[in-house]
Amino acid sequence: MQTLFDTEVEVLEEDVAVEQEQWALVVFNDDVNTFEHVIQALIEVCKHTPEQAEQCTWIIHFKGKCTVKNGSFDELASMRNSICNRGISAEVL
Repeated sequence: MQTLFDTEVEVLEEDVAVEQEQWALVVFNDDVNTFEHVIQALIEVCKHTPEQAEQCTWIIHFKGKCTVKNGSFDELASMRNSICNRGISAEVL
């Protein structure tokens, strides 16, 4: 008996590189800092564009927090320290 589809399937084996563990830099809302201050911090510390920084700031305002950057723990820890030194609450999670 012949099947309707006689096709060969080639299986590709792909080497999957071990991914580095990804961490998130999360900034939290407060009732102290202005939008302008948080936006400027994200631009200077995280190298966001003004548009990115503004969008993150609105998310922080309405949702209470926002992941503003992903990366290695070491990279994000220094960014977190810089943000916290500006009086903004942030954590690497």
